[in-house]
Amino acid sequence: MAAVANPRRRCLRVLLTAETEAAFGSRIEVLAKQHPQGFPRPAVVSRDAIERTLPRGVVHQGVAAQVEGLDEPDIDDICRATNGSDTARLIVLDQVTDPHNIGAILRSAAAFDAAAVILPERHAPGATGVLAKSASGAMEKVPLVHVVNLARAMEQLKQAGFWCVGLDADASTRLNEADLTGKVALVLGAEGEGLRRLTREHCDLMVRIPISRGSDSINVSNAAAVALYELARRV
Repeated sequence: MAAVANPRRRCLRVLLTAETEAAFGSRIEVLAKQHPQGFPRPAVVSRDAIERTLPRGVVHQGVAAQVEGLDEPDIDDICRATNGSDTARLIVLDQVTDPHNIGAILRSAAAFDAAAVILPERHAPGATGVLAKSASGAMEKVPLVHVVNLARAMEQLKQAGFWCVGLDADASTRLNEADLTGKVALVLGAEGEGLRRLTREHCDLMVRIPISRGSDSINVSNAAAVALYELARRV
C-alpha cells in the first residue's frame, strides 16, 4: 500500500486475490486516481496465480505489485538535505547482509525520522521485494543509499558536520553516557563480525549498549532501534 501511495514510484502491475480486493480494493482505487504517473487496473486472480508469478518461497498476503525502482540519492544529496538540521540522524551499515534486518532497520529509521540508511554497494542487498516487505512501507519513506567506499562516505559525512558514532559491545563508553549532541551518524556492523577495522578507524566515538552480562549481543536491527530512541530522547 505504501508503494502504491508513493507518487515517486511507478507501478506496472497489481495482482489481488478476491479476499484482498474486498478488503482493500476501494482504497487502492482512490490511490490510483490520485497517482501522478497513472496506475494499472488491478487484476483479481487466485492465490496460486500470485504464487506462480512471484519467486519460489516468497510469502505474500494476497497482493503483489510489480513496480519500478526509485531514484537513489547519493551522499552529496543526503548532506544537502540535512544541511541546517542540528539534529539530523543517519544509519550507516557495515556489511549487514540480511535483507530482513535491513528492512527492520528501515522501519526504525522511519519511526525516528532518520534521514537515510547508508550501506556499501558490495556485501549488502539491493532494494529487493524481500527487503521491501520486511520494511513494511518504510522503504518508501527513508532513502537507501549505496556507496562504493564506506570509509570515504563517512569522511564526507564528517565534513558535512556529522559525528560518526560506532556501536560495539566492547566499547568502554555506554551509549546513554555519551555526548551525542548535534548531527549523528550511527555506524553498525554485522552480527558476529561487527565493524571492520577501517570502519572503526573512521568513527569519532565508539559506544556500547549496556545489556545483561549474560548476553553477548542483541540483533543489529534491535541495536539500531535502541540507539535511535536514545538519540530521540535527548532532543
